[in-house]
Amino acid sequence: MGSDPDLPAPRRILIVCHANTSRSIIAEALLKQMLSARRRDDVVVHSGGIAPYARDSSLVSLDARLLLREDAIEIPSDATSCDLKRHRERILEADLIVTMTDAQRGMLARFAEAAGKEVVTLREAAGEAGDIDDPAGREAEFHQACRDEIRRCLEKAFDRLAPLGENGDDA
Repeated sequence: MGSDPDLPAPRRILIVCHANTSRSIIAEALLKQMLSARRRDDVVVHSGGIAPYARDSSLVSLDARLLLREDAIEIPSDATSCDLKRHRERILEADLIVTMTDAQRGMLARFAEAAGKEVVTLREAAGEAGDIDDPAGREAEFHQACRDEIRRCLEKAFDRLAPLGENGDDA
């Protein structure tokens, strides 16, 4: 089915963390699930890593994959990360960029592709302050708490992240 020229382009959200192996993967998967449950096909969600050590093809954290399985979300065992330093088109195409930390927002500001973009931390999008801490190298309970915090913030921020279209329809 072709795209309808009368329909507005989908809103593009880019979710960013350091390496794109845990937090941003979790946030992307949960937000896609929320959008699907609301039958919203007018929002496209991607994620990526922005830290100097972010690499394409790093494997997604096993902890992230196991936690998402609890939400009936399957991330393939061979799923890999996206290095935004190499895929700047994702920054350029984004209508909204959501970071896990204020430091990541600072890293994004160094890229010309981010100029003029709306960039918020996930907690800011939820009307709060602070960062979502990195669970890498932490115990399973910390990973679970991180996933739960990401979900809570996404739910609280949903209307800001995926506002209804100009015509008031929710797709």
